This record gives sequence, C-alpha cells and structure tokens, in this order.
Amino acid sequence: MGRIPSALLVLVVVAMCCAVAMANGEGERERMFLLQDMKRVVKTDAGEMKVARSSKGWISDRPNIHVGFVTMEPNSLFIPQYLDSDLILFVRRGEARVGSIYRDELIERRLKNGDVYRIPAGSTFYLVNTADGQRLQIICSIEKSDSIGWGTFQSFFIGGGSYPTSILAGFERSTISTALNVSESQVRQILTTQTSGPIISLSNSHSDSQQSRVWTQFLEMRHRERVQCLKRMATHFEEEVTEEEEEPIMRKLLNSVFGKEVTGNHVRRSSKKPHSYNLFNRKPNFENDYGSSVTLDQSDYSPLKRSGVGLYLVNLKAGSMMAPHLNPTATEYGIVLRGSGRIQIVFPNGTLAMNAQVNEGDVFWIPRYFPFCQIASQNGPFEFFGFTTSARRNRPQFLVGSNSVLQSMRGPAFAAAFGVSEERLKRIVNAQSESTILPSRSASEEKVKSEMVSEAVGSFSDEMAMGFEGIF
Repeated sequence: MGRIPSALLVLVVVAMCCAVAMANGEGERERMFLLQDMKRVVKTDAGEMKVARSSKGWISDRPNIHVGFVTMEPNSLFIPQYLDSDLILFVRRGEARVGSIYRDELIERRLKNGDVYRIPAGSTFYLVNTADGQRLQIICSIEKSDSIGWGTFQSFFIGGGSYPTSILAGFERSTISTALNVSESQVRQILTTQTSGPIISLSNSHSDSQQSRVWTQFLEMRHRERVQCLKRMATHFEEEVTEEEEEPIMRKLLNSVFGKEVTGNHVRRSSKKPHSYNLFNRKPNFENDYGSSVTLDQSDYSPLKRSGVGLYLVNLKAGSMMAPHLNPTATEYGIVLRGSGRIQIVFPNGTLAMNAQVNEGDVFWIPRYFPFCQIASQNGPFEFFGFTTSARRNRPQFLVGSNSVLQSMRGPAFAAAFGVSEERLKRIVNAQSESTILPSRSASEEKVKSEMVSEAVGSFSDEMAMGFEGIF
C-alpha cells in the first residue's frame, strides 16, 4: 500500500507533462524541464539577486527547491535580514563573509570558491563581498517553508529605511521608541535613512548615508574588536545623543539584530557552531578518464540533514556522457557552470520527454524516477552543479554500463523481456566496459576498432602458430 502514492504520482506527472507537450507544441516540450521562469527579486547599483522558480506543482517532492543567483560588487553588503526559507549557499566565484545568528550568538564565517554553507529559515544573516576588485557570485537553494504561502520566498529586512523597509517600521513609532527606550525622533531617523536598497556599497564613494558608514566601520573590525567598538560606532552615528542617555539607538538596534553576541565584552562560544564545507576540495566519489562526479550529503556535512537537501558537482570531458540512470530517492536541480551539452530525459512510457541543448547559466530539473543522461558537447568540457531533494546518500541506478541494472540482472528473464537470446544480450551488455561516465562516440569507436584489430591479430597469430605446428 505504501507504494501506491508514488505510482499514482508518476502517472499524474506523465499525464500533465503530455498534456503540456500537446498544448504547447514540440518546441515547448523539448524545454519543459528547463527552469526558464527567472525573476529578479533584488536589483541595486551594488548587486542583484535572481531566482529560478521551481516546477509549477508537477512534482510534490519535499523540499520544494527554488534556485537563487546572488551577484555582489566588490565591497558591498547584503543587509541584515531573515527568510521564511532555508538557504544553502554555494560560492561560485569570489570570497565572502557571512554573519548569522545561531542560538542567540553572532557566528561569522569566511567563505571562498567552492564553499557550502547553510542558513536556517528565520535566522538573521548578512553577507559581505570581501574580495578586492572581484564580483561575488553565489548559487543557493531556497527551500520554501510550508508556513507561508505567498510568492517564491519572503525576506524580512531588519536593517533598512525607506528602501528596503525595515520590519521595525511596521510598528507604531511609540511602540518602537518604548521598546528601545529612545525618542520617537531617533526612531524616525534610523528607519528612514537607508535608500540604497537591499545590497549596498560600502565604499567611500557610494556610502552617502550615515547607516552605510556605520556598517562599513562595523564590518571592517575584527570579530572581537567589533563587540568592543559598538559603543564608539553608535556614538559616531548618534551625533544627537546626549550624554545622559545610557544606550544609543544604534547600539540597541544592533543588539536586537545580533542578539547576545554584542551585549557583553566577550564572545560566547558554543560547542557546535555552524561551519562550511568546500565542495571543490572534496575527493571525487567517481572518477575515470572521461570525467568525475562529487556528491555531498548529510553524512559529509551534517547541517544538510536539517534542510533535507543534497549537492553534487559533475565534470564531463568533451563528448563524454553521464550514463543513462535514474534517481530513486530525489528530484534533481542542475545549473550549468561551464561549457555546454545536452540533457535527455525519458517519460516512464518510454518516449523522449526532453532532448535540450544547455549552456552556461541554464537551470534544469530531473523528476524523481525519470531516466536521464547528460552529454558533453564535442567542443569542450561540460561542468554542472546542483541540488537534490534528499540529504541522504543518493544511490542512482544506472541503466547502461558495467555497473548497470542490465549487468546485475543479466539472464534469461531479461533476455526474454527483450526477445533475444541470452548470448546475444550478453554480447550487447558486455560491449561497454566503462561505468558511470562513458567515453564519447568517437572514443568508443576507436576502442572498438582497436579491440577488433587486437582480436584479429590474436586470431592470425593463433592460425600461424597452428600452421607452423603442421609444418614441423
């Protein structure tokens, strides 16, 4: 009984996909598994964020993942906020400093190319591009929370002014002034100054507002010094604050943003703080002459367990192929990082669902259970990265190759299913000696020719030997 929902899900998906294919025509069908609904959610002079929204409800796999792309100019800040969604950050290019709240404590990590880092839903965070003269490019999975139903995801900006609007501005001024124990005029000052957008420049030439200058000074401090310098920062910002006031508003606001981390003269330490993991430094799970693949799951990086998201990175050499296979445990989302290739996906009824050319920046998705393969173009390598909807170890089932289902189950049952003899099926299945990542067609043909030559030479040598035995 437990398998019926999955079977029904596949039937529903097939029916919907076929309906869409007939309605939209052959061209649309060929690209139906590409996420082309890209929405720009943030755009400022200092950077932008775009989101490729997930499939339109065809697949009910959890988590429901959207793919985000963050680009930040040098010396810029993505201002403090929290989301209704889990974030898994992957640094594609550049270096970053990320600060986030963990158990009421400010945790900061420096991230570099290939680093993976999780920010839980509801955790306040900020992001800074720290690389000198280099843009920061981050790809992230956005796991939509079930608690809020609107849009792709929702940001709640704590920092902000007139643009973006701080969530503190939604309260009555008297409420906030009472909560912070400051005057309403001071509340008005801090909640209307920022106008540069969610991603702001911290350089002197662009930081016109007092708030930007405060953030610049704050972020330039070392971690411990930052705590000790909050009073000086607050005093620099609050020029109108009198000596009689015990705690200026900027310090109070930073306390509310960064929790207990900034309330004393020392930094709290916890036993298990969030950490990052570098995907580029990980040893490949599989590697041969034709490419490599790396996977990251909860057994390698424990924070993934809470999100239920896995990651992978595949490099294919020119013309090579990730063998036809299926994922029995997860839906897969992929982003082309470099090069170009083709994605072929097959419906459960054995018809071709998609055979699309993909290039750098394209986003595709593979439904759970659907057979598929990726093929690099003949012009160069094909590199793609992505997320899966399961943090557990994925065990793909390969349909072709020396480690395939055909090899494991080779026998009279399969021979009868194909309507051929066991001997013929054996010759066909054994023709491919490679597994997982297969050589290009030209390389395969060369290998076949070489083996045929070797076999012919061996046969000729045997015949010659037999002839000489007859003579002597």
